[in-house]
Amino acid sequence: MARGEVGADGHWFEELASHMGETYLRYSFTKGTEQEVEFLVESLGLAEGARVLDVGCGPGRHALALARRGIRVHGIDISAEFIDVARLAAHRQGLSESATFERADARTANLPPIFDAVICLCQGAFGLMDHLAHDLQILGGIAGALRPGGGFALSAFSAYFAVRYHTQATFDAGTGVTREQTAVHNAAGEALEVELRTGCFTPRELRLMCRQAGLGVDAIHSVEPGGYGRHEATAESPEFLVLGRRW
Repeated sequence: MARGEVGADGHWFEELASHMGETYLRYSFTKGTEQEVEFLVESLGLAEGARVLDVGCGPGRHALALARRGIRVHGIDISAEFIDVARLAAHRQGLSESATFERADARTANLPPIFDAVICLCQGAFGLMDHLAHDLQILGGIAGALRPGGGFALSAFSAYFAVRYHTQATFDAGTGVTREQTAVHNAAGEALEVELRTGCFTPRELRLMCRQAGLGVDAIHSVEPGGYGRHEATAESPEFLVLGRRW
């Protein structure tokens, strides 16, 4: 969710991920993982043995929760640090065969169309890149990795909510991006000052972008972390959850 200084590897997110490491999982928005996964399993019709791609998997919290349910998951993330954290967690939980992780850029990963479902949650990639065209690349990658008829779940920040309630952030109406100065902490409690920049979207925009990428939208729900459900899209929730299929 942020842009700090560009890391040594050339990508801005690496410094942030390296600073936080496993402490990312202490933030409150990560505590609803089990509820979110239960909803996704039911909504996407995921049975034991299904193959799922987790785009922007971070430290692997959704991927591991799915693997614990007998689902085979491959997670990709641009952060080497988060991939290391995810792999270690999979090893500790005895899930290394069912939950695999790879450092990859979601814009250019070009994975084969072998997955029954793709998830991209909690601004794991979509909405975090430097230009709207990059978000379209991510959607194209999601479509390209799905088998025909395969399902997807995508979360995105709500532009409506940002305009109404983001009092600590600046919303740029021209780009649909919010900017906020904040500090993130590591395990030692040391702070790193960062500028959070997050793309925000309307349901209509999400539908049009998905259509351009070859993805059909079945529903867009208003949600919040740990509160996934079939809720009508409104201006009162921080996120939208898009559910659909590859055409």
